[in-house]
Amino acid sequence: MTLHQLIIWIVCFSCLSLLARTLLSRHNRGWSAIAGLVLAVAVSTFYVDPYLASVLGGGLWFMLLMVPLLGFARVNALIYQERYREARQIATYLRWLHPIDGWFEQPKILRALELGQRGSAHVAIANLRVAEPLASPLGRNATALLLLMDARWGELLDWIQQHVPENALHRDPHLALYYLRALGEVGDLNGLLWALERSQPALTRRASPDALNLARLFALAFCGQTEEVCRLLAGPLATQPPAMQSFWRITAQLVAQPDRRLHNHLRRLRASSNSVILQNAITWRLAQPPANPRLTLTTSSRQMLLRLKAELQQEARYGGVLTLRPKKAYGTYGLIALNLFAFAAELLRGGSQNASTLIALGALLPEQVWYGGEWWRLLSANFLHYGWVHLLTNMVGLYILGPFVEVRLGTWRYLAVYLATGVLSMLAFVAIAIVTVQTQQLLVGASAAIVGIVGVLLAMLVYGWLREKSHLAAKRLRLLLAVVALQTLFDVLVPQVSVLAHLLGLTIGFLVGNLLLLSWPRRD
Repeated sequence: MTLHQLIIWIVCFSCLSLLARTLLSRHNRGWSAIAGLVLAVAVSTFYVDPYLASVLGGGLWFMLLMVPLLGFARVNALIYQERYREARQIATYLRWLHPIDGWFEQPKILRALELGQRGSAHVAIANLRVAEPLASPLGRNATALLLLMDARWGELLDWIQQHVPENALHRDPHLALYYLRALGEVGDLNGLLWALERSQPALTRRASPDALNLARLFALAFCGQTEEVCRLLAGPLATQPPAMQSFWRITAQLVAQPDRRLHNHLRRLRASSNSVILQNAITWRLAQPPANPRLTLTTSSRQMLLRLKAELQQEARYGGVLTLRPKKAYGTYGLIALNLFAFAAELLRGGSQNASTLIALGALLPEQVWYGGEWWRLLSANFLHYGWVHLLTNMVGLYILGPFVEVRLGTWRYLAVYLATGVLSMLAFVAIAIVTVQTQQLLVGASAAIVGIVGVLLAMLVYGWLREKSHLAAKRLRLLLAVVALQTLFDVLVPQVSVLAHLLGLTIGFLVGNLLLLSWPRRD
């Protein structure tokens, strides 16, 4: 497979995926239009000149899709971390690449937040007043922010309930967060939990994980769930400003066990903070202590709270599947390093696409293994690759899939499983080649072992779905099955790829995974 073919595959798949998610949404027409344009350019030019298609289509895909998508994700993350100045600077440039779907006006809101945070509230209010009359997301956010900066939670709640339609509230993650927090600040805990349950699907689809976790933080803090609040702030929300983390920890502690000393902590936090928004929030907290959940929560609200805590436990177990930001997993990094070292040896010995070099370094030849007794090739072939595109695709897959399994199994058990699935897949391949009299096939690559890890992961998700009744495990299972189906289609269409080796690795990995789940305790 050439680099140009790989680029066309990536462009077409990502554009089709984005179209499937945005085509029916009235509020993401910009993304749909851009994805359709890039896909049309790539496909139409492919039949004229595949090289031109990869250069032109790949360049448009990178500039018009990847840069804005990654950039706006970074902007949202900075907003939820209250780093408004950095978010505004990035958004000011990015809006020219995607001046649709409301992003062109975003710097105005961020400028007002930046000024309000520094204490120039009158300037921020003057700026926002210009946008306030607009019946648009910008106008609604302007009005909400005017009230939020002064911690006028009751007025904010009344205004949202009277002037913001429910569908608009679900479409705008920022407004949804303002609404949820206002409910908690005025003591309507039942309304907060009910609104969170209603808003959670929209927050999951439309917002970043930070927005959803902030919404959960509000509910857990106002309900006095100190342990869960600390876990969120130490995990998914660890990037929040330290002062804000302290504020929410103290809030949860005040609800769980009121203590005058906590008020002193809040006063010291207010005195040390440079954010006027946080200072106003602390002043409100001191004047209006949080409601007592033991006296206010209904039976149905308590059940919602239990479901929320169960969701967090499930995410701790299954939330890291197929993530581009994996946890530190030194076993996976070590395997990647070994593959890179072996590839360097190929280049030094004559080239990674030289058959003689690959055979000399340990490529799998069924005849030499079965009749020549060179069983070491069952292991060495897993670390050799045919060309740098082959190496790159395998290492990206290992980087994304490996860490989750390593964290769950432990490093040494994970390495044993990785090597075992790779070696057993190679052995099964040799046996089938001998039976079918195809003993001259040359096989290299970490694919069998990596697909074996996919099989182990499938076993874990099936276990979580069937035994633990985890909805998140079921969702991740559907996603992983879609990836497997796409990989199988790719294998069939690309002649150089061994479909048999991948299927063997997947099957062996799934069987090994089930044996592990039955024999050893689970690591979360």
